[in-house]
Amino acid sequence: MIIGLTYDLRSDYLKEGYSHEETAEFDKEETIAGIENAIQNAGFETERIGHARQLMTALSAGKKWDLVFNIAEGMYGEGRESLIPALLDSYKIPYVFSGPVTLGVSLNKAFTKHIVRDAGILTPDFFVVYKVEDIENCKLEYPLFAKPIAEGTGKGIENKSVIKDKNQLKVVCTSLLKTFKQAVLVERFLPGREFTTGIVGNGNEASVVGSMEVVYGENTSEIYSMFNKENYEDRISYRLPDDETALKCAEISLKVWNILNANDGGRVDLRMDENGNVNFLEINPLAGLNPIHSDLPLLSKLNNLSYQELMNRILNASIKRNQL
Repeated sequence: MIIGLTYDLRSDYLKEGYSHEETAEFDKEETIAGIENAIQNAGFETERIGHARQLMTALSAGKKWDLVFNIAEGMYGEGRESLIPALLDSYKIPYVFSGPVTLGVSLNKAFTKHIVRDAGILTPDFFVVYKVEDIENCKLEYPLFAKPIAEGTGKGIENKSVIKDKNQLKVVCTSLLKTFKQAVLVERFLPGREFTTGIVGNGNEASVVGSMEVVYGENTSEIYSMFNKENYEDRISYRLPDDETALKCAEISLKVWNILNANDGGRVDLRMDENGNVNFLEINPLAGLNPIHSDLPLLSKLNNLSYQELMNRILNASIKRNQL
């Protein structure tokens, strides 16, 4: 079986003049090499394809693969993660991870929260700011938390993202609207413990790899910002939650995973409110897969699952789902 690899290589975009923050979600060569090595160790041949434009060129030339391992985030628009799965669907080429609808809905954090909340799962109250004038209609109780509605890897999140009054809300939202050219998700800031849960599999066969708690250092703001993520060795530690909390995280995460029809593997982020109730924050159906630094491999290792075993389980789940 030949497995193609689709991805966005960070160095390619930096060479084209894109900024460090613009390319924050894209992968380094070490990540692609780690994924490719794990796939080969699982007994498959691999072929690097690259980003969406390179895929389109290959498809136009008549290229085919038995399966495509897709981790491409895309560059522009709320449908950027959906582009490669949609292209592969149109050519009837199976792929690893979720389809275009799930990826599109999940990237828009407000869409996701509407669906999850309607399913009866706790999530912080929220409001969407499309333009500065919308702030006048935000009636949420402070403190609040503001972030771009369709970004990942902590983009647009920093200490000032925790908001204490309307003046600060206006300043932060104005800056985010201008910088990211997209709506801003404003939600009630939860003061409790923070977790991320890994899931592998599909439907009734989906299972939790494990959960880990994000623990901030003594002089580190309790915000999972891009800066804190990229410098986690000095600022953040990770630990297993207690059994009761782990079970609650698992229960909520599996419900969210299946409600959104997510496939093969990914992560769900959660946080406790002031009463100790676990709330859904967001889902990442295209979770980072750097063998050393990404959250899904980190939490897997913490739960005694090696990177190779994690990759084997993801591949096996996709192969079974695609009936290969």
